[in-house]
Amino acid sequence: MPRLEKTMAEYLQKADLKSCVIFVDDKSSDSSLSLIKDCCKRNENMFYISFEKNMGLSAALKAGFDATQSKYVGYIDADLQTDPMEFNLLIPFVEEYQLVTGIRANRKDTRVKKISSKLGNGYRRILTGDDQNIKDSGCPLKIMHTEYAKRMPLFTGMHRLFPALISLQEGKVKQTPITHYPRIAGKSKYNVLNRLVGPVVDCLVFRWMKNRNTFYHIQSTNL
Repeated sequence: MPRLEKTMAEYLQKADLKSCVIFVDDKSSDSSLSLIKDCCKRNENMFYISFEKNMGLSAALKAGFDATQSKYVGYIDADLQTDPMEFNLLIPFVEEYQLVTGIRANRKDTRVKKISSKLGNGYRRILTGDDQNIKDSGCPLKIMHTEYAKRMPLFTGMHRLFPALISLQEGKVKQTPITHYPRIAGKSKYNVLNRLVGPVVDCLVFRWMKNRNTFYHIQSTNL
């Protein structure tokens, strides 16, 4: 937590857009909530959300999106395998694109993780009918238009399909290379089985939604 606090505080000072941080405590078993609360007391631009019970990564991300009040919302994993400073590489594209996502260059993961991720991305492109050629759907460094992020439906595995869910809303996606770092804190919960089976199930859910999707544009209102 001290490393995360220091890194995020440094980014807030150098961010190309005025920013704040929302930590989401998903009630995992690492007892991090007290550390998060102390961090937020020390930093006026840092806030937190704490779940009543563990609901998984997708729910944690959706809670963060739904709590956001700014025009744009960024996402980064707490393990810092990506660098928050590189949000500044994505920011130049945020006006034109509804989702700007990193592509992890020279990934510092195990061979098994790299292979399973590559296979998972391949399944995703085939099953979702990916028309924007997303190369790294799971990259944990993204910026979205908040209104698009809030409209994404919540379901387990949603986080694997952000580009597809933005495309479903007729949004445009931009990809740009970013740096990837070795994991030095925490432990991955994913293995070959859940990286292959999970994405297939998620993509089938997406296909069901895509075939029944209704998206509208409001021309005018007096509300």
